[in-house]
Amino acid sequence: MPRKLLPERNVVVYYTEFDEFKEELKRRKWGEELTSFADGSIDVAIVKEFYANLYDLEDKSPKQVRVRGHLIKFDEDTLNTFLKTPVIVEEGENVCAYSRFALLRPNPHELVAKLCIHGRGFELNANGQPLKILRKNVTILAQTWSVLSFFNLIPTSHTSDVILERAKLIYGIIMKMDMNVGYIISHQIFITTQHDSSRLGFSTLITTLCKARGVQSDSRSLKILSLAINLAYIKKNYWNLDDPTVTFRGPKKARGRRSEAPTTPTVPDTSAPSSSTALAPPNSTPA
Repeated sequence: MPRKLLPERNVVVYYTEFDEFKEELKRRKWGEELTSFADGSIDVAIVKEFYANLYDLEDKSPKQVRVRGHLIKFDEDTLNTFLKTPVIVEEGENVCAYSRFALLRPNPHELVAKLCIHGRGFELNANGQPLKILRKNVTILAQTWSVLSFFNLIPTSHTSDVILERAKLIYGIIMKMDMNVGYIISHQIFITTQHDSSRLGFSTLITTLCKARGVQSDSRSLKILSLAINLAYIKKNYWNLDDPTVTFRGPKKARGRRSEAPTTPTVPDTSAPSSSTALAPPNSTPA
């Protein structure tokens, strides 16, 4: 069965429109190339050839591949240079802040306090451990960063909730932790080759990178980017009436029927934890 592509999304958000999101995007320089592909055409044949030639049993972690005779490098330094995303490392440290944070076991209550609407939290597994956050329980800001990560950072077609590892990524973004984007993307490209069932991500980046290295596109099988993340898209898909932290100018969305009635924070029953139990922040934690 042929593997499908998962195109990236551009971001088109102007000033005075969701400034908190826009300013952080600018600070990280993610609006330069990572979310602003000028040529949105995707050559399906080039992308599939890139991934097909990448798989090498003798090289456990290849960082370069030949596509139609041209050598295409995708190591972290090459990608950071191409995407104009510099790596910022604090004085006295060897890696950036998020790389250090990713190695730690996070405090679920800290994640919930930044990602969830007040009174909401993680769904727990059978052992009472944090498993995922349902989309309806995530703040508008965290949902917007999530959808960007779903397509441009760690591609996945599963977007109905935020699993623990992705929650750490979104938390790191909101907390302004500096990240090595080149490493994240390079690592994800390699992981894609190890899973036959996963979709082929970074299709626009790969097409653009190959063309910049001299690969000629002669295919008629072209795709375009996914819908851009703009104010209209955010208001349509992520405007949660239960989240008072973000307001948008202009006509308000019809209230209609809420997905659920507001609930008060609950403490999971430690005697018999179940997958439906929510891990909400303690009452002393400010919203």
